[in-house]
Amino acid sequence: MIEIEITEDMKKRAWRKAREMGKLNNSITDGAGNIAGFLGEEVANQIICGTITNTYDYDIISKKRKPITWDVKTKRCTSPPRGYYDCSVAAYNTKQKCDRYVFVRIEYRNKRWGRAWVLGYYDKDKYFKDARFLEKGSLDGDNRFKVKADCYNIPINELKEL
Repeated sequence: MIEIEITEDMKKRAWRKAREMGKLNNSITDGAGNIAGFLGEEVANQIICGTITNTYDYDIISKKRKPITWDVKTKRCTSPPRGYYDCSVAAYNTKQKCDRYVFVRIEYRNKRWGRAWVLGYYDKDKYFKDARFLEKGSLDGDNRFKVKADCYNIPINELKEL
C-alpha cells in the first residue's frame, strides 16, 4: 500500500473532468462519486506513470514495451485502509476490456479531500474467479456495509503490490 499526496493540480483536473462528465449510467452514487473516481485515476497514475485515457474499458494505459491497460476502482474513506477492508468491482463492470484493476482509497472528511492510498492491483482475468460475490441489499459480513449494487469483493491484503 502506497500513500500519495493529493496536489491542488490533481484536484483541479479531477473537478474539471467530473463537471464535464455529469452523471454516469448505473452510477451507484448518482454522480456524486465522479470527483473521487477522477482523483483516484490521478493518484494511481502517480505510480503507474502511464497515460490517463478515460475510456469505458480502462482509465490508464502504461507506457511499457507491451502496454498494460488499467481500470481504477476508487472508494472514499474516513480513515487509513486496513488489510482486511474490501476492494470492489460492480457486477455491471465485468465486461470491461482491461488487463488489470488498480484499487485506490481517498480520504474524505468534513467535505475535504485528505490523503490517498494506492492499495494494489489484481489481474482482471483472475479477479472474478477469486473474488466473492455480494448481492445488492446484502450485508457484507466483515463490516456490515449494506451493498448498493451487485459486486465482487477482494480484501486489500490479497492484492498484488505495485
